[in-house]
Amino acid sequence: MKILNQFFISSMVAFVGCNQQNKTTETNKAETEVKQKKITLADFKKIKGVDNVRDVPFQLFTKLDSIRFFVTPSKDAAHLKMAYHKLDNYYGFEEFEDFYSIHYSINNNISNSIEAFVLKSEFTPAYELTLKGVDLYEIRSSTFKQSDDFKNKSFKKFGTITEISEQEFKTSSNNRINEALVKNPNIKLQDDNWIYKENGREEVITQHENISTETGPLANEYVGRSPYLNLEVFKENSDEVAGSFYSFYSIKNAIMFELGTEGYPQILPAKGWVTSVSSNNDVGSNFIIAKYFPQTKKQDNLLYVNFTNFKIADDKKAFWTDNDTFYAEVYPLNSTSGHGKKPKTAYIKIQLKADLF
Repeated sequence: MKILNQFFISSMVAFVGCNQQNKTTETNKAETEVKQKKITLADFKKIKGVDNVRDVPFQLFTKLDSIRFFVTPSKDAAHLKMAYHKLDNYYGFEEFEDFYSIHYSINNNISNSIEAFVLKSEFTPAYELTLKGVDLYEIRSSTFKQSDDFKNKSFKKFGTITEISEQEFKTSSNNRINEALVKNPNIKLQDDNWIYKENGREEVITQHENISTETGPLANEYVGRSPYLNLEVFKENSDEVAGSFYSFYSIKNAIMFELGTEGYPQILPAKGWVTSVSSNNDVGSNFIIAKYFPQTKKQDNLLYVNFTNFKIADDKKAFWTDNDTFYAEVYPLNSTSGHGKKPKTAYIKIQLKADLF
């Protein structure tokens, strides 16, 4: 009987061991099948595409050649390896522990959009972008003394450009040489119009708000007077246009529009320059230098450069110092606010060649 019991127990052990091994094999097989399950873009949740980029909480960028789309925010979830395409947009909407949820338009077709989850380790949100590794010299085009150039793609032809520290930027601002605009006490806001009043003379310079234009309504704000140009400067604001346009008016004899700049004007009386920097509506930013002749009211365009790898953070903070040196506060291309976080600002110094003009 003992022999029988031992045989029975041995058989049970062998059976249980075999059964456990089979279960382990089946489990591994099941896990392998899950990991190897092939999915396509059709397996992702269909959503409404992004009509307006302003509705996007934050954009995501990557330097990888390929990224992974997960169906849920889990590293064990089924995922699809995707080739990175420069023209694709990765619109971030939510942030998880290891993932971002994105809205992605297949083949840039808004009507064919999906929700996917991407690893934080594979992307950088727009508000965390920096100028590290960025080619500041890269330009899309330039115009030098009325001569357009679409072949040269480097600023080295005109001077140098470097990133500097915030401390150097602040210290250098103490040596700025551009003219300060001063408010003219004879210009007042009256009945939604900017009025010039002096010695019994009263004339409307421009309307204040609700001005109808092709791009939507705009408003004018009085900025100040340029003593050198003897012109009054107004800033045009529009909800439909990201940048700002500055208008210069003469009020000496009659109200006359004289010139305009895209971006806050930096005026250098010693050189007769009217300069500005502004974010380009398409790519990067614009850097413009023009020479204005107050007596003849003529303007010579000396230099226009379209930088490609950064935008202007605050055009009012830009300034000139001696030796044709220009400073500006910028942020990396595509950098925007998101999740209540501001984009990381950077500071640049442009040194023009001594014999450029």
